[in-house]
Amino acid sequence: MLARLKDWARLIRRDVVALWLAARDPRVPFWIKMLAALVAAYALSPIDLIPDFIPVLGYLDEIILLPLAILGLVKLIDPAIMAEHRAAALKIAEKPASRSGGLLIVLIWIATAGWLLWLFWPGGAR
Repeated sequence: MLARLKDWARLIRRDVVALWLAARDPRVPFWIKMLAALVAAYALSPIDLIPDFIPVLGYLDEIILLPLAILGLVKLIDPAIMAEHRAAALKIAEKPASRSGGLLIVLIWIATAGWLLWLFWPGGAR
């Protein structure tokens, strides 16, 4: 059972990268591109909207909501296009991970959090 779970997680990870690639494909409709980019960015981001230390809800997004969103978006994209991006995602997975890419994502989340604090802090944005 553990091996099946690991295989499933590997397939989900591959589909996340494939969705990221599909979000940049001109053959994919615009609204699906936007959803795919948002889901892929959230899945690849080291920061969660619901922190993992919150009992039950912390893992709800990673275990249930995120895989459902990924599977739903995969169904919306043409199977031939998705197969092409899955093959490209497998090639990307063979390359080493980029620490600078991870740092960039963390900096974007920090900047977004700072902007939201400035925007909604009493007396912030006037």
